[in-house]
Amino acid sequence: MQLYPALITDALQTVRYPGNGKNLVEAQMVEDDIRIDGDSVSFSLIFDKPTDPFIKSMVKAAETAIHTYISPDVKVTVNVASRQPAAPKSTAILPGVKNIVGVASGKGGVGKSTVAANLAVALAREGYKVGLLDADIFGPSVPKMFGIEDEQLYIHEVDGRQLILPVERYGVKLLSIGFVVDRDKAVLWRGSMASNALKQLITDADWGELDYFLIDMPPGTSDIHLTLVQTLGLTGVVIVTTPQEVALADARKGIAMFMEDKVNVPILGLVENMAYFTPAEHPDERYYIFGKEGGLKLADKLGINILAQIPLVASIADSGDNGAPIALTDSITGHAFAHLAHEVVDAVNRRNNDLPPTEKVHLNH
Repeated sequence: MQLYPALITDALQTVRYPGNGKNLVEAQMVEDDIRIDGDSVSFSLIFDKPTDPFIKSMVKAAETAIHTYISPDVKVTVNVASRQPAAPKSTAILPGVKNIVGVASGKGGVGKSTVAANLAVALAREGYKVGLLDADIFGPSVPKMFGIEDEQLYIHEVDGRQLILPVERYGVKLLSIGFVVDRDKAVLWRGSMASNALKQLITDADWGELDYFLIDMPPGTSDIHLTLVQTLGLTGVVIVTTPQEVALADARKGIAMFMEDKVNVPILGLVENMAYFTPAEHPDERYYIFGKEGGLKLADKLGINILAQIPLVASIADSGDNGAPIALTDSITGHAFAHLAHEVVDAVNRRNNDLPPTEKVHLNH
């Protein structure tokens, strides 16, 4: 049996690449490095990306084509090359985390933590791996909302490091300063103490592999916000507001902080919470208790997306107080948070397609 390069390329012309329907030769995926030594042949297939999902199947198909159209006795070695270099090994603080999303508000009392908790649960119900960090050092509410106020934290060793194990509830990995302070006493810490505690919950915890790492930020703008953007490159933030003017004015300040040149964190969109009230006995009626569509108008004015309008429903707060976020249910309100989860996923995907990764903030003192 006499092997020569044209025989190999003829066989490889019978294999089509699913990505574009062209054969391997036509798609210029066969490198010019065919080596023949007796009944042994080696060559390289080149792919656009090192993460191409068809690599294994194409290697197998190329081997099969040579055995079928030339001889089953040919010893085939297929090397894989890429036009795009493999990404360097991550040195990120959270290398297993794909997207880091802050949930923020300009002022307290707008339901930011409720939105963060229900968004986390809704994403987990969609099958995503989700973590939620309660970064509201002075008013932690995640333990209450997830019914884990009495939970004990544990530490285990990973690669020689002692790491905190997040608590898991409803498919969400959770950490909060509320686990380690007396819930009946005020947290009287200076800014540096609070910042250091928060950094530890981020960097000294075993968050593992996550699709979405949500951070429930404190209301307003503070040292904690600076700590977060200096510690992590946030994928983006979700801003929560209510429709009334005083909340919208503070929401503008929060948005301005993240859009400031030195911070430059993308705004994924706005959530208008307590948007309207609908009586149970009159489901077609809407009462705009805090003003009509103020969040929608603000989003339109600033050119950002409105992700959801969440109704004012007592069961949302009741569910949080009872430690079972309403996103766990298949109610109309539960579906509102499922819709929010879909919108956040779409917003993150658009952001990742259009913008480079966010860099940590480096501020000169």
